[in-house]
Amino acid sequence: MSKFLLEAKNLRKTYTLGRVKVPVLRGASFMLAQGEWVAILGSSGSGKSTLLHLLGLLDECDADSGGVWFDGNPVANLKFSARNSYRNQSVGFVFQFYHLLPELSVLENALLPNKVNAGINWWFGQRAQAQQHATELLDAFGLSHRLTHRPAELSGGERQRVAIARALANQPRVLLADEPTGNLDTKTGGEILDLIAAKHRKGLSIAMVTHDPAVAARADRVVKLVDGCVAG
Repeated sequence: MSKFLLEAKNLRKTYTLGRVKVPVLRGASFMLAQGEWVAILGSSGSGKSTLLHLLGLLDECDADSGGVWFDGNPVANLKFSARNSYRNQSVGFVFQFYHLLPELSVLENALLPNKVNAGINWWFGQRAQAQQHATELLDAFGLSHRLTHRPAELSGGERQRVAIARALANQPRVLLADEPTGNLDTKTGGEILDLIAAKHRKGLSIAMVTHDPAVAARADRVVKLVDGCVAG
């Protein structure tokens, strides 16, 4: 049994753009222990977002070679339903540009992972509990007065708080954050990192992509990605 909760070994990934092949990852490896916060630091084009997407099974296709393990079990070649379950329950995602649904309220956006995971019977039986959990998360993030508002009525920092609440709706063991402060000013970005740090202190494991060394310094450990390879 691996001592790491989430692990990638020798990942290689090349994308084809027309007639051009673009190698993005060139044998990158990554390890995340239970309760650890690791920052993946790199410049634009270094492959850090691709690495995060492969860790979370967000890409339509797996890596060209190498593998990813969660809790000691390989996640490559999982069947469709198992991949969905992994993305919905084992990991949570936070993105730079929030990706909230504009037609839904704050509370409805935060409840999306519960609705995706639930059958009709489960949802009607557990809806009150799910709503209570989402409301408690949003309240802890200072959004109790915004529950019925739409994303267009929120500031950037508020939108990212909703996105984090959505990512934590199903109480995942790992948070995968792709430049969570990249679209925010320094003060607001610091507040978002404080929220993430508070969840980390309660045991949440975090893999966070960033190009900013000051943001990376908040993590327990920093992995530097250069030209698709882990430096050092």
